[in-house]
Amino acid sequence: MPPEAPEDLAPHEAAQWARRAGLPLEGDRLDAVTVTANHIQAVVATLRELDFGDVPPASAHAVGPEVRDAAV
Repeated sequence: MPPEAPEDLAPHEAAQWARRAGLPLEGDRLDAVTVTANHIQAVVATLRELDFGDVPPASAHAVGPEVRDAAV
C-alpha cells in the first residue's frame, strides 16, 4: 500500500515553520512560499513511492577521465 500523500500546509502553518527557522515572512511572500512548500512535499512523496531496489548506488559506477571534445 503506497504511503498517504501529505496534507497541504496552510499559510499560517508555513508562516509558523518559517518563524521557527528564523525567517519571518512578509504577507506578500507567504502565499508563494506556501505553494512552493506544498509542491516540494508532493514531489518528495512521489519520489518515496518509487522502487529503487535493483538500482546500485552511484558509488558503484566507475568514473573515467573527463573528455572535452565539444565544438563551439
